[in-house]
Amino acid sequence: MSGVRSGLAALLAASCLIASPLAAGPAPSPPPFQGYYQPQGVDEIGWWGEDDESERRLAASPLVIRDEKLNAYLKDVLCRAVGDDRCNATRIYVMREPTFNATMSFNGTMRVFSGLLLRMRNEAELAAVLGHEFGHFENRHGLNRFQAARKGTDILAWGALLASMSPSYDARRTYQSLEISVYGNLFRYNRDHEREADLLGLGYLNRSSLAPQAASQVWQNLMGEIQASAVARGLKKPKFNAIAFTASHPPEGERADYLAALASSDGAPRDYGADRYRAAMEQWLPVFLEDQIKLNDFGGSEYIIENLAKDGWTADLWHARGELYRTRGHQRDLVNATEFYGNAIALDERLAAAHRGLGLSLFKTGDRTRGQASLGRYLELAPDAEDARMIEMMLPQEASQ
Repeated sequence: MSGVRSGLAALLAASCLIASPLAAGPAPSPPPFQGYYQPQGVDEIGWWGEDDESERRLAASPLVIRDEKLNAYLKDVLCRAVGDDRCNATRIYVMREPTFNATMSFNGTMRVFSGLLLRMRNEAELAAVLGHEFGHFENRHGLNRFQAARKGTDILAWGALLASMSPSYDARRTYQSLEISVYGNLFRYNRDHEREADLLGLGYLNRSSLAPQAASQVWQNLMGEIQASAVARGLKKPKFNAIAFTASHPPEGERADYLAALASSDGAPRDYGADRYRAAMEQWLPVFLEDQIKLNDFGGSEYIIENLAKDGWTADLWHARGELYRTRGHQRDLVNATEFYGNAIALDERLAAAHRGLGLSLFKTGDRTRGQASLGRYLELAPDAEDARMIEMMLPQEASQ
């Protein structure tokens, strides 16, 4: 009996070795580039093979945005952040997925979600996120997590075997403590990897030509969006410094604080690249905004639009705000929507979608005459629109002929 308990206690102690906290310190400078790591052993070769197959399927996915100019721009930002020697073998795939995310695989495949691109305001913010993902890649965090998880499950398997050999409740309670310890350490291990990638990404940015202060701003913006979404849904204010037991990432407040503290003060006057970023996203911004509005997150979507508009309102942003309010559809929203569409048309009279939105909003408020005029102008600007036949049915017969 005592031997079983001693065995479980030894496993419990071993589980604490799965992870160790990331030591506090300044943002590290990138280590000298040693060339791309080659997989070693059966496990690593297997992982790389799975990644190669995953990339093959990804390349044929209908979710991939096939825009050579956009891809070249993202690759340029990544290279300016981490250096040409590091980024040359990276393949970037832009996914039309309206969530805040980016990932990087063992074999150099980087996936950038359109929702991430929508939320960035400048090249420096984008470089901070891309550098973070590259930090995961350079430090082989995915492989390390796999090895840690396998070690943890091995410990639990042996613990279950030892516990099954004893009918004692003490042994069962010890095994339950072992489970909590193993899983807790694995989650903490993931959080430590995120912190390490944050600091390595900031190290890249500190030595680049872009302002490293943007890294903290990414998380400040995300907290603002989350809070705006919660308020609009009538939920409690989020706690941005609380860490759940199962959290795989550090809390947003913590990340914003340490990234701000560890950004090089010499980098504050540097370029943020806001104008270049806006120009690069000009073609895709209306598409990304449309996808975001379809998520039915009024508070979060309005925050994103207003945050983007801090650098100046454009016709596309006013139109998106009109769509957001018209989609929600309260009568007071329709009144606001007509104003927003009008602002869009004042900036770009040939923006057909704004005339359409204005006409539909006016119809719903009972102003059919002005609504028909706006819809007629929409058809003049977009005679081959997919909904042209439906819109024609809303116009006076003589106008639609």
